[in-house]
Parts: sequence; structure tokens; C-alpha cells
Amino acid sequence: MKTLYLDIFSGISGDMFLGAMLDLGVDFHQLETELAKLHLDGYHLHASRQQKSQIEGVKFDVHLAHHDEHDHDHGHGHKHSPEHSHADGHSHAHEHSREHHHHHEHGEHEHHHEEPEHGRNFSEIQHLIARSSLSSWVKAKSTAIFRRIAVAEGKIHGMPAEQVHFHEVGAVDSIVDIVGACIAVELLGKPRIQASPVTEGTGWINCAHGRFPVPAPATLAILGERGIPITQCVEPHELITPTGAALLAELVEVFGPMQGLTAARIGFGLGTRDHKTRPNVLRAILGEADSGAHDWETDTIAVLETNLDDVSGEILGHFVERALAAGALDVFHTPIQMKKNRPGVLLTVLCPISDADKFSAMILLETSAFGVRRSTAERRKLQREFAVIKTSLGTVTVKVGKLNGKTVQITPEFESCKKLANERNVSLKEVYDAVALSKSEM
Repeated sequence: MKTLYLDIFSGISGDMFLGAMLDLGVDFHQLETELAKLHLDGYHLHASRQQKSQIEGVKFDVHLAHHDEHDHDHGHGHKHSPEHSHADGHSHAHEHSREHHHHHEHGEHEHHHEEPEHGRNFSEIQHLIARSSLSSWVKAKSTAIFRRIAVAEGKIHGMPAEQVHFHEVGAVDSIVDIVGACIAVELLGKPRIQASPVTEGTGWINCAHGRFPVPAPATLAILGERGIPITQCVEPHELITPTGAALLAELVEVFGPMQGLTAARIGFGLGTRDHKTRPNVLRAILGEADSGAHDWETDTIAVLETNLDDVSGEILGHFVERALAAGALDVFHTPIQMKKNRPGVLLTVLCPISDADKFSAMILLETSAFGVRRSTAERRKLQREFAVIKTSLGTVTVKVGKLNGKTVQITPEFESCKKLANERNVSLKEVYDAVALSKSEM
């Protein structure tokens, strides 16, 4: 199976990711054309082949129209496919500074935006992406990445994610980085994405929140929310930006060493700074994984649990209905034996990570729980599509599950079966039997 492995020994930022994708073969013109669907003005894209610690790769930048382009042209090598690409687009000078408006204690220059439009809130970014003509996959993934940042910033500032107002990450360059990253992955054929363990540097940063030690507050919160461990190294700089952390949290399925991966292409995305202990590059490997890899879909969800021994069946049933109506992925309760040999139930709610606080509060407010346990779980899901099949009683909508191109599940949709049963004045069981017969003949 096609697999993209991110070797993040020297960190990751949005522009380093896009540089690596271009070096892997993503077409610059296609990336630019897709990004134009956002209808953002005032920027242009720039990519050039350069070297960092004698490693050749691609340096990707988003230049603001009002900035002098030559301030960002280091004169190394040639422009990366084609020479200049100008879609109305933005500036991205120093990748480890612009996201926080900070400078590093080791000589990194502080970079400030002077443009009037310096940020958007999460709702505005959602609307911007939703109204575009980008693919549904790119819309969903890029929105999910911004949601991870919004949830992290909301916790830092004590406000709901929807009310978070982005500054640096809401600026045009970061929007281009995040949406562009998703476009690039799609242009590569949406490979399965894996990454090495997350390595962060040390030191201090001056950001909008004040002077903070590395990792930056948002970076730490984003990775922690997904359950991704961080190991710090002796490099005296920030290596993981909030945008880089959000890309990892949303796109990467598994963190660990490469296993059974045959490299077909290798790309390097170059950073700006010269590190003291390692080249400032992101290495991306595109290749085929062993046959053990599958084309299933993956995501990460929150698992909320609480033990109850004093809740009535009426309250429990009402809570299940309420939670499902509020958007929980699943709600169920399991008989358990509690302390002092009391019979009880284990109430479990599965939900998107961004909704975990909402459902935790619902459990505490609407049941007799005094506390809620929370964990995250990675899911593996069959590729899904809907189809209409003909039965002896009429047509029924079914959900088809596929793994590695093979159909392994065909499940009738309840509402479709119920409608047909009422129309034909037959029992629901007869409709299900008719569907089972049609499935066996497929």
C-alpha cells in the first residue's frame, strides 16, 4: 500500500511539509490552482531548490503582496517548477517565528505582519473553506486541522473553540500552509501517513502569550489532545510549530520507526534557520509498505466512561437518547459489579475529540456521576459507500464496506428497510430476508 513516512527528527512546520511534498513530486501549478479556489487575495507562492547543511531540497514560502519579494529570495538555486508562481496569495518568511510572533533566544529574527487583516476566528475559517470549490476531502481535513488548533487555543484561553480568534495561524500564510498541505496529500493519492516519534527542541520563545519554554503552549496542547508523546532533544530551538503539530495530529496514523517500507521517492522540505545539532529539514519518504498494510480509514476519537450504581433506567435511557441526538458517535452501558458487591453499569460515550468536554459535562449534569474517565482511541474503519440494490420487494439502500478493494460487508440501512416494509405492508423481517437473498446473489 502507498505510504508516506515523515521523518521528523528535526521537527515540522507547515512550509517545511509543503516543501517536502513538492520535492516528492507534487506539481506546483496544481497546488497553486487548487489553493486559488479559496479566493484569498494578496499573496503569491514561491518555491526554490536550495541546500541546508549540504542537503538539497525545496524551500517553500508564501509571500505577502505588500512585502518586498526580494527580502525572501536567498538566491540559492532555481525556482522550483515553474520559476515563479503568482496566484494572488502571501508571506511566510521565517517558519518557526511567524506562527507565534516570537523570536528565539538563539538569533532567530522576529517577524511581524503589518497588514490590516491579521487573523480570523475559527468560524470564519470554516466558512472560508466550506464555500470554496475544493474537494470534500480537503475541506474536511483542513477544517479538522484548524479545529484541533482552535480546541487547544480555547483551553489555553478558557473559551469555546468556536470563539477562538486566530492571529498568526489565522493569517493568510498559515491558511495556505494548512489547506495546501491537505491538497498536497490528495495530489499524492491520499497515501497512508506514518511518522517517526515526535522530537522537540529546548529553550524559550517570546510569543503572544508572553515568554514560554519550548514546546509552545498550543503545540503541547495539540499533541497532548491526540495522545502523542514528545521527547525533547538538546537542539536549543523550537522544532515543532503549532501548525506542524496539528498536521501530525490529524494526518498521521501511526508514530514509530519505519517498518517494511520500500522508498520510491524521498523529499526534503527545508527550514530557514541553521540548527546547531541537526540539519533543519523535514525528510518525507513515499513508497510501498508490506502487504500487512491495509487501505482502511483511520481516525482518533475520545472515549468517556463512568461507573454508576445509583442511576435509574429512565434517566439512563434518556441520557442515551440525548447524547446521540447531540452528536455522540455511540453511547452504551454495560452491566458491571462495583465495590461492596453492588450491581452497576459502565456508561460509555464515544465522540469526536473536539466534543469530549461537551459530553463530559453532559454526563456530570444529567447522570449521578461524580467523575468521568477520558482516553483516546484510534479506529480502523472499512472504506464505506452507499448503494441501492433490488430485492423481490423493491429497492433498498445498503452500506457497503470494502477493505483492500474487496467488499467485505453489505448492511441494509434501517430507515430504507422500514420505509419499504410500510409501503409493502410486510414485516421488517421480511424486508431484511429479501435483502439477504439479494446479497447472496450479488
